[in-house]
Amino acid sequence: MLFTYKATDASGRAVNGSIEAMNIEVAITALQRRSFIISAITPARSASIFRRDLSFWRRIKGGDVVILSRQISTLFEAQVSAMRIFRLLASETDHPMLKEALISISDDLQGGSSISQAMEKHPEAFSNFYVNMVRSGEEAGKLDEIFGFLADYLERTFEVTSKVRSALVYPIFVIITFIGVMVLMLTTVIPSISSILTESGREIPIYTKIVLGMSYFFTAYGWFLLVFLIIAGLVVWRFSKTRNGRYTLSELKIRLPYIGNLYRKFYLSRIADNMHTQLSAAIPIVRVLEITGDVVDNAVFEKALALAAEEVKGGSFIADALSKSPVIPGIMIQMIKVGEESGEIGNILNTLARFYRREVTNAVDTLVSLIEPALIVMLGLGVGFLLASVLIPIYDLVGVE
Repeated sequence: MLFTYKATDASGRAVNGSIEAMNIEVAITALQRRSFIISAITPARSASIFRRDLSFWRRIKGGDVVILSRQISTLFEAQVSAMRIFRLLASETDHPMLKEALISISDDLQGGSSISQAMEKHPEAFSNFYVNMVRSGEEAGKLDEIFGFLADYLERTFEVTSKVRSALVYPIFVIITFIGVMVLMLTTVIPSISSILTESGREIPIYTKIVLGMSYFFTAYGWFLLVFLIIAGLVVWRFSKTRNGRYTLSELKIRLPYIGNLYRKFYLSRIADNMHTQLSAAIPIVRVLEITGDVVDNAVFEKALALAAEEVKGGSFIADALSKSPVIPGIMIQMIKVGEESGEIGNILNTLARFYRREVTNAVDTLVSLIEPALIVMLGLGVGFLLASVLIPIYDLVGVE
């Protein structure tokens, strides 16, 4: 729950801000720990239903965080104070949710919180990986370098993610268009022509009977089919929110023909790049594996990394721990083993990340070049089959060969 407060800090300055807490007592306790003398604290007004719905579409996107990280890195290099940085960026951004997060962070910094503690309250903008990287920079006194690492990493990740999404958007759009055109023809065009064929009394070809049967099904039971699909979609969505459902769908995603290979390379690229970036910030390897599992965004790889973290805690080498999972390829395990033996695991992971990024790029380019003509041909054949199934019997009916 969000509370807004007015208080006076230990030096006597007036402080206004907001704080997240389970209830008002917890909020008051948290503020008193900062040596604040509270003059007023009230629950923040709940957003209207319209505004809450709109906030889903105005959520903080990866591109917003990429730009923000680069700006923070630049300002830290210019020796600007942390609180001044976040206030300045809050005044410059037009994104309402990001502005609110930055203002809250600057208020927490003024209240004595560290940057990582302040960012941790805003998981919608800053992931667990991001917060831990900032925390390591605070401990090492190298925040400018860490934000530079984060900006570079997020730019690479955003580029690869955007490329994968762009490759999948086009075929999905064509398939939806194909289904829409077919349903439209079966429910509007075919029924108006079918009466001519049925009233003629002549024998109708089998392929025309199939098309007329499909048309009858969609016109008579289309709404039932639509309701069924909506319910099935909701069931799948609810299932995906469960632990077993998330794992099942994640496994399905990486086992699909060709698309699954693309996703596997994408996740391996993310794992290698993530681990390399964290090791560059001197984060302990067990924590690196745990955080990477949190941000990889696939339950199968998340489980593999969690098991590897447990093995490393028990004294195993990283390569040996990862080799127990079938989703980690042998080449990656061998490269990591070489890195452990030579003490160059950071460079090895960086090499692996670059390799898999190239593999993803090549796979996406190949997918686009193959799927575009295939989908166009499929769309043309489907529409052509429908028209031919109806028009050929009509031409026979009027004596046109």
